[in-house]
Amino acid sequence: MEEPQPIDVVGLFPEILDELIRLLSGLSAEQWARPTVCPLWSVKDIALHLLGGEIGILSRKRDGFQPGSADFTWGDLVAFINELNQAWVKATRRISPPLLCDLMKFVGTQVCLYFESLDPVAIGGPVDWAGPAPAPVWLDLAREYTERWHHQQQIRDAVGVPGLTEPKYFRPVLDAFVRALPHTYSQVDAPEGASIALAITGESGGRWRLLREAGRWVLYVDPDGEALAEVILDQDLAWRLFTRGVASSEARSRAGITGDRSLGLKALEMVSVIA
Repeated sequence: MEEPQPIDVVGLFPEILDELIRLLSGLSAEQWARPTVCPLWSVKDIALHLLGGEIGILSRKRDGFQPGSADFTWGDLVAFINELNQAWVKATRRISPPLLCDLMKFVGTQVCLYFESLDPVAIGGPVDWAGPAPAPVWLDLAREYTERWHHQQQIRDAVGVPGLTEPKYFRPVLDAFVRALPHTYSQVDAPEGASIALAITGESGGRWRLLREAGRWVLYVDPDGEALAEVILDQDLAWRLFTRGVASSEARSRAGITGDRSLGLKALEMVSVIA
């Protein structure tokens, strides 16, 4: 077994931005208005949400602009971000689709340049769904990448366009999402040496193992080996589950679990977004 390696996604940001602009620029008025898996949000609303996120990155991180700060519990943080997102989307619905595409290209290009300027091995703030400890910048960048990828996928689903599921684009998403696994099990007690395996099938998947060491859960890449419980997910189900796009009841019916079922079911509670 070996520990997972840092995820390098910096070069992918311009590519998925170009793919998004190309996709949005070809949509009809009817497609812009289509509902998505996000409750009460249309295709256009998700695009507006993405634009708001890019503006937030430049204002808050690049420019150091902090209009206010507060310490939040996890529940308060989720509620605050959801309220902020909804207020932004409601206020910007007057933007026309062509202007929205122009703004996304203008702002998104600056975000790509900002990401390129960062030191990926420096220690930054926490990636909340992976745990409260300060995290390396590469993990925060991987989180930003998953945000853009999964929202673009939601748009593609809504308008019936194939997603960016080639391993080049998809594998880093799953690799990043799985980094939430130790935090998901952080309150689960087990004997020293106990292990849980997560296998994601498909071309972009892999197999990981949580191992109980010194009273905590440690994540490893492990292509084989015995475990107290093993959870098997198809790659399409996995990303939807970890972004709350699939109900837990559906996930339980579709996931394969061998060994200790109660221990394995905990993996289906993993959420790799703030939602």
